[in-house]
Amino acid sequence: MKRVLKDFFTTNFIKALLKVLGLSGLIIVAATASAAAQKKYDTGVSDTEIKIGNIMPYSGPASAYGIIGKTMSAYMRMINDNGGVNGRKINFISYDDAYSPPKTVEQARRLVESDEVFLIFAPLGTASNAAIQKYMNTMKVPQLFVATGASRWGDPEHFPWTIGWQPNYRAEARIYATYILQHHPNARIGVLYQNDDFGKDYVLGLKDVLGDRYGRMVVSEISYEIAMPTVDSLVVAIKTSNPDIFVNIGTPKFAAQAIKKVAELGWHPIHIMTNVSASVGAVLKPAGLENSAGILSAGYQMDVTDPQWDSYPGMQKYRAFMAKYYPEADRSESGPLTAYNTSTALVEVLKRCGDNLTRENVMKIVANMDFEINTYIPGIRIKTSPTDFYPIEQVQMMKFTGEKWQLFGPIIDGHAE
Repeated sequence: MKRVLKDFFTTNFIKALLKVLGLSGLIIVAATASAAAQKKYDTGVSDTEIKIGNIMPYSGPASAYGIIGKTMSAYMRMINDNGGVNGRKINFISYDDAYSPPKTVEQARRLVESDEVFLIFAPLGTASNAAIQKYMNTMKVPQLFVATGASRWGDPEHFPWTIGWQPNYRAEARIYATYILQHHPNARIGVLYQNDDFGKDYVLGLKDVLGDRYGRMVVSEISYEIAMPTVDSLVVAIKTSNPDIFVNIGTPKFAAQAIKKVAELGWHPIHIMTNVSASVGAVLKPAGLENSAGILSAGYQMDVTDPQWDSYPGMQKYRAFMAKYYPEADRSESGPLTAYNTSTALVEVLKRCGDNLTRENVMKIVANMDFEINTYIPGIRIKTSPTDFYPIEQVQMMKFTGEKWQLFGPIIDGHAE
């Protein structure tokens, strides 16, 4: 009898033990699964906050762009008022570099090493970004949606932590050169350009298309330094070569000076100007709207001064945002819409990251984008791949009427042939 009882209790003990072990196994499996599903954060991120850094020329020769940084700050306030991104508020830290590369380096180090931001978003300026590109990649901190169209921002093989946003300057210049060959194949061309990567990219784009004809067609090519107070004398020098076409490759301050000087000289060339200086409020108004009539450029985002976009939901939403969060801004400036669009893209990327808010995942997301933003010209698409870090590569030619930009022709892709 004792033996039977012993066997009974032993058997039941073993069963109970196996049951406990089985339960423990389930607990271990569940814990492992929970660990796998845990939130992944890098520096600058917590359950409640995402620190985003930004560098902008609020002072100096490119201070006209400062309104972009101010609009970004306003946009982040709107996002935070609406609950943030996936429940996390954005702590937006924006510093002034006065469009001076040494200052940009100082501010980038401050953001990364002292403020410990998650990433640096839309730092502005070609020379400024070139000065921090190696640093950002060495530190493995995203240099995200660089606010300059230099072609160097699309080099994931050598700089996997840097990506641009807008159509690159070289591609834009190819479109202008193609237009010149199609409509003015025998024209004499005068070129004014900023003596840095920004200006040189445009010159390279012109050469891409004009090829051997560049030396024959371009009768005057003069560069300027951003430290110069004015480009007036250079415009006079270009005019003396008597070109039929004037290609104005200048940032807002200098582009406006050139427009005004061309008018003062009573000179009436076919005037082509870069998209970065196409703002009615920041460039064309200071230069004189009547002086700006007839200028050609290329665009990809809606013109805030053009009533044709008034009925579009995207423009209505943008204007409601501006009225509430940045009512003092000049409504004729294009800079705020530029900021609104890139900020929209940033928030979209952060949303797609979910709880995997690592810098590596951010770059994985931005290397696989394919969406539209409803304040760009219909048909313009944001698209990237792991080997294509140029989010926007389409533009449409446009002409300033004296009141607004008027689009014409098809949407053109600026890919190199």
